[in-house]
Amino acid sequence: MELFAVPEIPEIREGDDLAATIAERVDLRPDDVVCVASTVVSKAEGRAADLEEFPAGPRAKEIARNLEEISGDEKDPRFAQAVLEESTDVVMEEPFVLTETRFGHVGVNAGIDRSNVPEHDLLLLPKRPTESAERIHEKLPESPPVIVTDTSGRPFRHGQRGMAIGWAGMPASRDWRGETDRDGHELEVTVQNVVDELAGAANLVSGEGDDGDPVVVVRGWEFGDHDGSDNMFREMRGDFVRQALRDWEYED
Repeated sequence: MELFAVPEIPEIREGDDLAATIAERVDLRPDDVVCVASTVVSKAEGRAADLEEFPAGPRAKEIARNLEEISGDEKDPRFAQAVLEESTDVVMEEPFVLTETRFGHVGVNAGIDRSNVPEHDLLLLPKRPTESAERIHEKLPESPPVIVTDTSGRPFRHGQRGMAIGWAGMPASRDWRGETDRDGHELEVTVQNVVDELAGAANLVSGEGDDGDPVVVVRGWEFGDHDGSDNMFREMRGDFVRQALRDWEYED
């Protein structure tokens, strides 16, 4: 397996055809997986926004005020309002805002980016990243699988890592249950989240900051003869960390 960045992707603007932009710069094969950063997907889909579009309501003002007291830094309640409007559930309000997006991803500030938007204040995540991946997948030559990636922190870990927020052309995970390990023991719980693993590998190649490359091709990876699943996000009844957070209170 090898990974390489697609060269010379230009600044993407609303309405740009991402699939055509990618296809012009790389000869794709059926065994490729194309990992596309959510930033360029959002830009193509017109998800840049300005703070003035989110007049703050009472809850947003309260959240901003509490965060300001904790951090000592000024917080714009309009940003808190944008986070609320992009979320279906607020998991935590302090010492940072952790929410569930409309498509099920749990992340800080609903994944809203305040960088990489030269003409606006905010860059929101794609509304439906899996549908975004499907559109790119269908239009690319050879129709390779497509993963829309983002970077996010995870519980119990320092730093951010690449992960999948949308995918098409392949299952999200491969199921090893019922198969055996090298000692002949049957695997009972192993379900491998392959789209996250590929997104993480792609992030190592794409890099961060102003020299990052937003599209990475994974070549020669094989799903193998396994059952697949698109169950990506835990349901509340089985998400014990999230259940615990509902009863947790921040103490400085």
